[in-house]
Amino acid sequence: MTTIPETIKTPITIGSKEIPNRLFLAPLAGLGHVAMRQIIDEFGGCGLFFSEMCSAKALPGENRLISPMFRWRDQEAKRLVMQIVGAAPQEMALAAERIEKEGLFGVDINFGCSVAGICKKESGAAVLRDPDRAEAIVREVRNATSLPLFVKYRTGWTDDPVFASDMAKRFEDAGADALVFHPRVSPDRRSRPPKWQHIKAVKEGVTIPVFGNGNVFTPADLTRMVDTTGCDGVSLGRIAIARPFVFAEMLEGKSFGPDIYPQVALRFLDLVEEAFDPAYAVRLFKKFVIYFSANFKFGHPVFKQLAYADTLDGLRENVRQTFAEPLDLAATPNLNLFTA
Repeated sequence: MTTIPETIKTPITIGSKEIPNRLFLAPLAGLGHVAMRQIIDEFGGCGLFFSEMCSAKALPGENRLISPMFRWRDQEAKRLVMQIVGAAPQEMALAAERIEKEGLFGVDINFGCSVAGICKKESGAAVLRDPDRAEAIVREVRNATSLPLFVKYRTGWTDDPVFASDMAKRFEDAGADALVFHPRVSPDRRSRPPKWQHIKAVKEGVTIPVFGNGNVFTPADLTRMVDTTGCDGVSLGRIAIARPFVFAEMLEGKSFGPDIYPQVALRFLDLVEEAFDPAYAVRLFKKFVIYFSANFKFGHPVFKQLAYADTLDGLRENVRQTFAEPLDLAATPNLNLFTA
């Protein structure tokens, strides 16, 4: 197995707080929920968790005990960054104030989501069309909270690393403590490879930590990203959904046999059932198995076998039948499933 850079295993300080290593769960929309974070945490190795995307407008009034998104386990609070999305600086600031009152690790501003429904609200990646407003949001949030402040963003709406580097400096000047940078243009929903050289340009333009994101699926990928970009750490997205044990594999060198796959699927079903109502739990499992099925040579048929049921018990039976015999693993994830 490829040995990852030792720097990834070392602590790093973000703002006024330290995290134990530099490999963490990327900010994700609809995937980084409390059940997913728990199964990753049970395997170990993840240095910091990010919530799924929360509406800044709704967040001040959310009840953390019943909200599907603004929810966490008490034992993860000190390791959890809450991800917020919105269009107005003041709304984002009010959300950050609520996050600080809850005692969480930090705040993440989402300027990376390019889903049409988010961009139509002038939020997410759409904010990058207006650099002054993007900077104003970061500055307003910085003034509202003393928590570590992350900004997750993309290259922009054109393939221009100069713009990405300039925005990095503006975010730093506005008070961001760290950047999570995904080097794809905003219209690109992962149909083309990320341009890691843009991470290097961003890193060279600021003094705050920069975490790279995009197509790190193996220890060799992780090593190559760190070596070629100089980034301070790496955030894992889709591969962490497909393989919740990936942090333990990469950081701790653990290895897992084929039995891990049905175990993961069944454990995940238990966790979504504990956290959510049955109908929503079914939806979350079906979303999960799109990525999970990318582990296998014949991922599309595996997905259909796993997802073809509308009850949690039916999904459990699907898992048992699908894995009655070991499945052939793909050498690398099936990227056609990873574009979901």
